[in-house]
Amino acid sequence: MENISHTFIIIQTLGGIGLFLLGMIIMTNGLTALAGDSIRRALMRFTHSPLSGAITGATSTALIQSSSATTVAAIGFVGAGLMSFPAALGIVFGANIGTTVTGWLVAILGFKLKLSLIVLPLIFIGAILKLFASGRWANVGYALAGFGVIFVGITFMQQGMQGLEQFFSFEGFTGDSIFVRLQLVALGIIFTVLTQSSSAGVATALSALFAGLINFEQAAALVIGMDVGTTFTAAVATIGGSIGAKRTGLSHVIYNLFTAFGALVLLTPFIWGWEKLFPGQLLANAEIALVAFHTFFNTIGVILVLPFTHRFVTLIERIIPEARHPYSQKLDKALLQQPELALSNAQKNIYYQVLALLKHIQALLNVGPIKQRADIADLQKAIDETHNYIDLIHLKPKEHQEWDRLIAIVHTLDHLQRLHERCEEEEDRAMAALEAESMADSLRQLKEFLIIVIPLFETNQWHKADQLAANVAKDIEQQHQPIREKVLQRLASGELDAPTATARLEAIRWLERVSRHIARILHYYQLSLTLAGTDTSNTNDS
Repeated sequence: MENISHTFIIIQTLGGIGLFLLGMIIMTNGLTALAGDSIRRALMRFTHSPLSGAITGATSTALIQSSSATTVAAIGFVGAGLMSFPAALGIVFGANIGTTVTGWLVAILGFKLKLSLIVLPLIFIGAILKLFASGRWANVGYALAGFGVIFVGITFMQQGMQGLEQFFSFEGFTGDSIFVRLQLVALGIIFTVLTQSSSAGVATALSALFAGLINFEQAAALVIGMDVGTTFTAAVATIGGSIGAKRTGLSHVIYNLFTAFGALVLLTPFIWGWEKLFPGQLLANAEIALVAFHTFFNTIGVILVLPFTHRFVTLIERIIPEARHPYSQKLDKALLQQPELALSNAQKNIYYQVLALLKHIQALLNVGPIKQRADIADLQKAIDETHNYIDLIHLKPKEHQEWDRLIAIVHTLDHLQRLHERCEEEEDRAMAALEAESMADSLRQLKEFLIIVIPLFETNQWHKADQLAANVAKDIEQQHQPIREKVLQRLASGELDAPTATARLEAIRWLERVSRHIARILHYYQLSLTLAGTDTSNTNDS
């Protein structure tokens, strides 16, 4: 009978942990469906520096109750080129503060107010909304049901932990040595890696503390380990990612190790200070003290690291040096689940490829240095890789807000491929254009255009570049009609032989095609940025 009792207690405890995890998953999915896109947009909109990133990271994590989701989003932004690496670091730092909100909810609502019975109607209401409502109300129901399941799980955990005290203890971890604390930290890491939820770990530690299974020092060491364990998800998210994504993931790991070390150092002073400020409350309200410690060491960590963010960036960049291909960045297939980020990832690569081709043409026309000439074969591979990546993004018209943007990018790549062909297969026609006096004016105009447009492109003045390219392409086409007629007349009169006349006509066509493809590339590229909401050059012009 005793073995049956022990088995029941273990099942009850594990069931409580499982219900808590299930509740967190349901609630997080509901909250993400309600506000996920808005939060992702807010992260990009309001994150301009490490400090603003820390604030938005903490806020978004508190709202969707998932530090992993916030951190993985930041990794995705960097990988797609939507956010700088230093700015994304602030989000990583702030997410650690935001995740402590779950502990406060559990400690106050689950242990102090004991909401397990009160929330049962919420589960019913949430289930009804999910079953019979649609859209936003269905997501509200999902979040409510998850919220209720969390506190039912906490009740089962409390009851199970109280039973576990009869035949299981942490006496082997008694003592205040650093070795004992490190063992408990390791247990916390393992628990979080297995459950993939630091919130579940903190709730379990709170339940064990509430049941008297562990003391405050042991619970605090476990929570420190659980903070380190959250880095596992971010580390996995960087596999196969871009250099920026890998740097962001590594930063999360290093930063959490840093805060864990600081927390171990601060644990004893915190206990002393708590007893001085609130005598006797460490035992009477140990759960509140534990979540306060969790918030305390994460906040101190952010305060200490923010002033040194740029040095931290330098360290990470030395550990993971830039190894970017000259014509592209890493096309992260993990971003394909979020078309907005995948398209931005492709746009960033197209930027490098367009710039390389413009400089190559400049060198062909003897305007830029010879070293600007691209490796045409490697550039073709890079363009093909981008094209293949875009082919993996499947959207439907009028069913996705990114549809028009995808079409604009496809147009950009189409003209980019054709411009590349002009440079790969028809280079001799550029030489013929340079030798023909009749094309001197249009050549000069194209050269002057390249001298102006490349800096505009490099400084993100897309709107000016688009307008200038359209005007130049139109002017060159108008200039060439009389030149073409003159070549044909000279051929008919015998002034030019057939091979020479053909070469000049081909040179005319080359100049027209090059100027037209450049104009269409810049137009569609600028359009894709406008549709993404990242092109502000038009407003800047005024």
